[in-house]
Amino acid sequence: MIRPARACHALLIASLGAPALAGEPALPAGLDPFQESGGEAVAEPPLPGGLDGPAATETTGEPALPGGLSPGTAPTEGADEGPVLPAGLEGGEAIAPETEGEEAAGLPGGSVSGFLEQRAGHRVVGDATERGISLNETRFQLEWEAYLARATLRLTTDLLYDNVPQTQRLELNEGRGFLDLREASIALPLTGFMDLKAGRQILTWGVGDLLFINDLFPKDWNAFFIGRDVEYLKAPSDALKLSLYSRWANLDLVWTPQFDPDRFIDGRRLSYFAPTLGRIAGRDAVVRPLTPDTLLRDEEWALRLYRNFGPWEAALYAYSGFWKSPAGSDAATGLATFPPLSVYGASLRGPVGKGLVSAEFGWYDSRDDRTGDDPLVRNGELRFLVGYEQELAPDFTGGIQYYAEHMLDHDAYLRTLPTGLPAADETRHLVTLRLTLLTHDQNLSWSLFAYLSPSDRDYYLRPRVAYKVDDHFTIEAGANLMGGAKVYTFFGQLEDNSNVHFSIRYGF
Repeated sequence: MIRPARACHALLIASLGAPALAGEPALPAGLDPFQESGGEAVAEPPLPGGLDGPAATETTGEPALPGGLSPGTAPTEGADEGPVLPAGLEGGEAIAPETEGEEAAGLPGGSVSGFLEQRAGHRVVGDATERGISLNETRFQLEWEAYLARATLRLTTDLLYDNVPQTQRLELNEGRGFLDLREASIALPLTGFMDLKAGRQILTWGVGDLLFINDLFPKDWNAFFIGRDVEYLKAPSDALKLSLYSRWANLDLVWTPQFDPDRFIDGRRLSYFAPTLGRIAGRDAVVRPLTPDTLLRDEEWALRLYRNFGPWEAALYAYSGFWKSPAGSDAATGLATFPPLSVYGASLRGPVGKGLVSAEFGWYDSRDDRTGDDPLVRNGELRFLVGYEQELAPDFTGGIQYYAEHMLDHDAYLRTLPTGLPAADETRHLVTLRLTLLTHDQNLSWSLFAYLSPSDRDYYLRPRVAYKVDDHFTIEAGANLMGGAKVYTFFGQLEDNSNVHFSIRYGF
């Protein structure tokens, strides 16, 4: 789910950014995530660390994603290969990484594949700020891959029609409109120990399962919560990736010349708690942030240094850029902002007993608020997760993770917290559970992914059933069920977005 950022803290920042709104009253970290008529501006609530529609009359802050909803089931290219999994752990909802240098089959000019899909969803509870229909789209994807001399060319394009948004205006970076350009890249070896990949591409790393700490590449939280295929949680980056290999260690260096934010929850499609309004907001209070988007100045750098020690894989990470979902407010305009952020972390993964254990750590250095006393900027954090998965029986696997997000300078945060706003806990705790059962010659998949937060007292359940009819047709049904004891926690604020969804896909 999600880099979980604390909803309460997000709420605080969102509420502080709109001084112009009299009477106006984020997502959790690590879970650390998208126009219309005017109105009063409202500061957007920051998404919880790690986690992240159409017309509106007001603007407000975006809800923060739960910490850690940031990947273990990382989608597509760039995912860690990692140590060999124990028997039975190959399945699940994870997205298979692409492999550079695969043989292109099919057309003389390269290979072409794709799918045609119809997907529909509906809310299970009423939401006064959003439509009852949560998803109604027809999607046609074409993926082309070819080899030219030593270069690998890839182009993945989705054409879609979705009548839920109020506008079909094309916004490639925000993932809105009739076209979603997933990939347009060229990869080539520079030397025997160095590869380069340039263009639009899906990037990911880290060892969490639907929890993200050191993966600071963009996520599409709207797609995740409305019931699109889990591969769409990963949004594309426009970047250069340089990979260097040696007998001692391998290095990946990613440069994004223009900041790529999350496709966060902004009220267009999913409602959220707006602390400055003191209520659930949606299309009536869309978040329109101040996004740093100057080419070459508002850039991002990400680094991973990794190697294997026997069956164990260890990695070090570094990131310099901005909070991926709004985590601040502009005092002058009240609009949500993306404050500067640096992240330093490490991970370890390897076999233990009959299963696989993983651990990851990250220090979030909020560069504009290192003392924690600026109420308009999110505090720095320490994030940690540990997980274990194994085959419990033939064709039945299970996995569990514990995630913690610790706010730095919590005393200073409490001291500067505006009166009337709910205070975030110093440490947010989150537990996830994954169960996957394959039946009918492994053509029928039953799965459940659950997020439970004992500190926030909220939850998120993702049941799913998928049946592979034949080599082309797949039918799937699932749900996104959220709720909690309080309306301002991350999953609690999303309760009215709970939905069921159904899809049928023809692949070729």
